[in-house]
Amino acid sequence: MAHFIEDFKAGLDRDPATKTGFELLLTSPGLHAIWNYRVAHFLWKLKLRTFSRMFANIARIATGIEIHPGATIGRRFVIDHGVGVVIGETAIIGNDVLMYHGVTLGGVVNAPVKRHPTIGNNVILGANSIILGDITIGDNCKVGAGAIVVKDLPAGKIAIAPIATVR
Repeated sequence: MAHFIEDFKAGLDRDPATKTGFELLLTSPGLHAIWNYRVAHFLWKLKLRTFSRMFANIARIATGIEIHPGATIGRRFVIDHGVGVVIGETAIIGNDVLMYHGVTLGGVVNAPVKRHPTIGNNVILGANSIILGDITIGDNCKVGAGAIVVKDLPAGKIAIAPIATVR
């Protein structure tokens, strides 16, 4: 229950467009997705895999956010806007992570091994960023919008995509 309350408070703290708890509760797909994930993950740990995946699928249809119930997600995780987010089965996300819409934490191998990224604490993942493979994004990193990361990112670093120029 503590995770649910922390997720709620983190959503209020990190979303300047949301003015009240009531508004957050009724309108935040990110909050709904993370709460549904927490239930699905509990079922996953009980080895109720099919029910867990069914629950996660209903949440995906309702929110546009796909979180595999096998993923491991820390405390105070916030998904802002959220549509198009995909978090794979073996992904690990630390505490106080802020993720924007369209982020993919994906795998690059088709084998029953750790194949998704590990995201440290206090990380910001910009809109439409893609982090692929069993790599680590260190604590206090920022991944800019549209960046594609396929190698480890040491703590405190920033990964950005090339910026288009207009002529």
